Amino acid sequence: MIRFCPTCGAPCEDRVPPGDDRPRAVCTACATVHYRNPQSVVGCIVEAPGGILLCRRAIEPARGRWTFPAGFLENGESLAAGAARETWEEARAEVEVAAPHALLDIPHIAQTYVVFRARLLGEAFGAGPESLAVEVLPLERIPWDELAFPSIALALRLYAEDTLRGVRRVHQGVVHWDGQGSRYDLARYELRAHRADPLVPDR
Repeated sequence: MIRFCPTCGAPCEDRVPPGDDRPRAVCTACATVHYRNPQSVVGCIVEAPGGILLCRRAIEPARGRWTFPAGFLENGESLAAGAARETWEEARAEVEVAAPHALLDIPHIAQTYVVFRARLLGEAFGAGPESLAVEVLPLERIPWDELAFPSIALALRLYAEDTLRGVRRVHQGVVHWDGQGSRYDLARYELRAHRADPLVPDR
């Protein structure tokens, strides 16, 4: 919620501006309309010899839990560049972003996850400032009960399913929380409007 106007510092109030169809934060002094839009989260499922690269988080929320490298897109970045940057920051790994894997909308927290498949360049990786540990784990050793967020778990499950079937697909869907219990409990989530399109191989 925007309480004070970033332009002039006066209080804001939620109201529907003329010509709009939903409440916005409107400055009570200068009448500037401030928009709150969803944030983009980008990340990489990094394929390395022996498995995929997973990070154990050193920060809240979900400190101590596992995730693939991911974080908020910065201004001036492409989606793929942001995902590669996050991978370096969290896993000290240089990667080649190969192809999109999943586009997951999460309306209840106003986020969209864009997840890529990527290849590890070289052999180097390690824990960045936001990670307690970084490991290459085979699919059968993914710590499903210790993953940080439902969106991470859903993206990894789709990846594991595709890998076991020997296919590469681009997934789209809406991550729906039933509103009950913890927002970190995967059992309270389902992937709605799921679509999976075959990835066209490079020619």
